[in-house]
Amino acid sequence: MAEPLVVKKQWSAAMRINHWAMAACIVVLIISGFYIGRPLTIGSGETWQKFFMTEVGFVHLLFGFILTALFVWRAYLCFFSRFHADWKDFFAWLDFKSLYEQLKFYTLLSKDPPPEHAGLYGTIQSVAYGCLLIVIFLIVITGLILYGAVHHAGLASVISTVLNPLAVTLSGLAGVRFFHHVLTWAFVLFICIHFYMALWTDIVLKKNIISSMINGRIFKKANEY
Repeated sequence: MAEPLVVKKQWSAAMRINHWAMAACIVVLIISGFYIGRPLTIGSGETWQKFFMTEVGFVHLLFGFILTALFVWRAYLCFFSRFHADWKDFFAWLDFKSLYEQLKFYTLLSKDPPPEHAGLYGTIQSVAYGCLLIVIFLIVITGLILYGAVHHAGLASVISTVLNPLAVTLSGLAGVRFFHHVLTWAFVLFICIHFYMALWTDIVLKKNIISSMINGRIFKKANEY
């Protein structure tokens, strides 16, 4: 007889809102960023009809600042969430045996499901989410450098002054722009891996990982509760 399942709260409302808001921002930033890198040429029409590039740039800048605020909020939740401050869970990858077993399972080298991890994240999840936060931090910093290079007053001036030494280290604005572009592809890679692992866990392991990020609850066996 199958073991009974119990419902357990896994994600707070704050975590779920932050997750989906970040996801939306990243998608918008990827699309607008690629357009800025290779814009379409509008050869005909009145001059006032040719400001689409400026509008895309504004959207990219707006969502970049929103992502920055969401990153700060997520960092706060790591340490001060009233439901579960999950900063320790980002080190689940230190369980090397579990990491090895999960890698074998998700790369189809083993049919045995990996053991349940006590924290919020599995070992591979902790690596992926930890790397994602690092990528967000770096793309925000490089984005702020590019913002400061275009706007020369107010907050932009302060940002440019503070981050200019880093821009010099990255070989100037050309290097910063290239690094920013590479980090965008890191976002694309993460999305592909994230979708694969979420769908695999739901379909093969019969776990409600995707729906848990909507309703906040997950089903677990009674002996795992």
